[in-house]
Amino acid sequence: MTTQEIQSIKLRFGIIGNAPTLNYAIQVAAQVAPTDMTVLITGESGSGKESFSKIIHALSPRKHGQFIAINCGAIPEGTIDSELFGHEKGSFTGANEARKGYFEVTNGGTIFLDEIGEMPLGTQARLLRVLENGEFIRVGSSKVQKTDVRVVAATNVNLLDRVQAGTFREDLYYRLNTVPITVPPLRERGEDIYLLFRKFASDAAERYRTRPITLLPDAVPVLTRFRFPGNIRQLKNIAEQMSVLETERDVDARRLAPYLPQDQVSRLPMLLGPGAPDGAATNYSERDLLYKILFDMRRDMTDLKKMVLELASGQRPHEAQELLRQNSHLFSNTGAATAFEGNAGNEYFLPAATNPYHSEPTENYDDETPVEDIPHETEEETLSLDVKEREMILKALKKHNNKRKYAAHDLGISERTLYRKLKQYDLEQV
Repeated sequence: MTTQEIQSIKLRFGIIGNAPTLNYAIQVAAQVAPTDMTVLITGESGSGKESFSKIIHALSPRKHGQFIAINCGAIPEGTIDSELFGHEKGSFTGANEARKGYFEVTNGGTIFLDEIGEMPLGTQARLLRVLENGEFIRVGSSKVQKTDVRVVAATNVNLLDRVQAGTFREDLYYRLNTVPITVPPLRERGEDIYLLFRKFASDAAERYRTRPITLLPDAVPVLTRFRFPGNIRQLKNIAEQMSVLETERDVDARRLAPYLPQDQVSRLPMLLGPGAPDGAATNYSERDLLYKILFDMRRDMTDLKKMVLELASGQRPHEAQELLRQNSHLFSNTGAATAFEGNAGNEYFLPAATNPYHSEPTENYDDETPVEDIPHETEEETLSLDVKEREMILKALKKHNNKRKYAAHDLGISERTLYRKLKQYDLEQV
């Protein structure tokens, strides 16, 4: 498809923008339109998915048939079957007369099912039958009816996640996803944001009979860098708000800022990989981060043990105070840090109730008698998975008097796996 043909489609359906991803989506919609293939349109809420369903219908042989757009999330679960497939008189309370459903009414046309991910599982089974055989049954009836309807579906959620969660049928997903079309979010369309803003500002000015809002050069990058979680709808609302509320028609970055919620400003993650800044992590996984936290905690605990042992070895109060001051970072997340700051000028800055080494002085430290140092050995705790696994195997064997069958059951592994572990850790003689 040529660029001129794509531009012609944009003019016909009022689509503004030149982003490559947008042009590609339009091209796919135009190519699939002459067929009867089912199309699944994915994209964020407010990104313009319904416009693509209209392109597909208008460029198809069904263009003279009826086109109906239905929001599956807006129809209550108890009535959606009746809305889509119709019902017979007396089939449920309030059914005073028979009613045709959308699939019967749009015979020969196109039906657009928006928010298809919100459709109940029971209705999904009925829809699958329509897609496979063109057959449906009214609620309260046993008569099978035929229909010739093209289905275009849309969703703003990941349907594969819904499939894995058990809330969307896998067979229906693959039947709908015959031809996928992805509509890009507004924040990925670059200069299209400013073009759309000018269009909405012009429309609002014509509606309210005033001069259009114009963004000064410093305001344009502020607008284009905004995330727009509400996509085109949100941009249109902002343009209309400014058209009504701004007394000055030339708006700079300072006057634009209040219309852009601060909690929706772009928050890009730290760049990792080859383009990362010097010193940035390049391949951290969740396991790496967990190990880093554990090793940091271990280092802090080791430093804390050494400091407490030095305090217990009989240092003078002012020396203990200096030692704790130098290691104040170890108390940054404890109440001791507050106690330290509030009593920094006291000889004993830790409160007596929380200081296990505090005692009233009973003699002059100038005549201090030698105190014999008692050596304290600190056992370095290991975080090796192999060592921990070996210890657990030994404990299980000891618990069950070296009966390997029961030890394996207690460890939650097979007896064959236990034999392999015993050989791995040289414990076969145990």
